[in-house]
Amino acid sequence: MEEIIFKSLESKFIKVKCKKCGKEQVIFERASHKLYCLNCKEIIAEPTGGKVKLTNAELLEKFY
Repeated sequence: MEEIIFKSLESKFIKVKCKKCGKEQVIFERASHKLYCLNCKEIIAEPTGGKVKLTNAELLEKFY
């Protein structure tokens, strides 16, 4: 049988809270597009080529 090796993921999901309206949501830590709050449509994170930069949000929790 062929052995399949999986590389461990370096990316994680994170829970953030919008600074404007207080809505909490889970986003991908290495997103490639601007991320908007689902409630007030404010930009909460922007891509940097690696991990996102939180602009109008605060980090609450990381999921491993």
